[in-house]
Amino acid sequence: MLEFLKKYRMQLLAGFALFAALIFFSLNLRRRDTTSPLEKVVLTVTSPVTGVIFGVNDAIFSVWDGYLFLTKVKEENGRLLRTIKIQNERLVRGNEALLENERLRALLEMKGGLPGSWVAVSVIAEEVTPWFRTVVINRGSHDALREGLPVVALSGIVGQVIKVGATSSKVLLLTDHASAMAATIQRSRARGVVKGQGGELCSLEFASRQDDIKLGDMVITSGIGGVFPKGIPIGEVTMVKKGEYGIFQTVTLRPAVNLSRLEELLVLVTPPQ
Repeated sequence: MLEFLKKYRMQLLAGFALFAALIFFSLNLRRRDTTSPLEKVVLTVTSPVTGVIFGVNDAIFSVWDGYLFLTKVKEENGRLLRTIKIQNERLVRGNEALLENERLRALLEMKGGLPGSWVAVSVIAEEVTPWFRTVVINRGSHDALREGLPVVALSGIVGQVIKVGATSSKVLLLTDHASAMAATIQRSRARGVVKGQGGELCSLEFASRQDDIKLGDMVITSGIGGVFPKGIPIGEVTMVKKGEYGIFQTVTLRPAVNLSRLEELLVLVTPPQ
């Protein structure tokens, strides 16, 4: 708008002068019954210009009104977009809280069905390296946690507490090379030791060639050793291989818990009597 006024300022000034002259003559005409020849000439000459001036004036005010209207519409759109964004954020937080409540409710139901005393924890960090696979939880010695305690999720075994701080602890996942636990094939009751392979799988060590182990068999904790309660799912057998020689067979299993999506867990602080 300012650029328009600067560009056409001379034309606008001339038009304003003519407009002022018209106003002057109009006022004089109201005071007299007749019009002088000079006033007639002026009115005749300026009539077309006056029409143009009024037209330009109307156009300018129309553009200005349109500009103000668009400005108000833009401000209103910005306000509505901010409102929508706030509502979407609230909706996302509400859905997340609802899902978390559902997970916690299921975890509490599981806690009530397990022997011993369990503490609910949340995963606050994940540490995955070529040598270790661990997660950090938000409970420590202030919540009676100590090294060696078993950790489980809704689907089964997660791992074991290996380091404890005042308000946080580190959990070694069952797929880590350093992880080992006594296990049983649920269907045939064959026994072995589940060890981590460092990736996403585990192996069942010391399974005899004569043991009845098949693809899809569920592997559970045997309870031997007193660390993990008996009967908690560890994983599902995905490969069984018997070599030509040796007394053991090679068994690979996939963990029952998706270890890449851990959120809420349970830690056994007091083992069952």
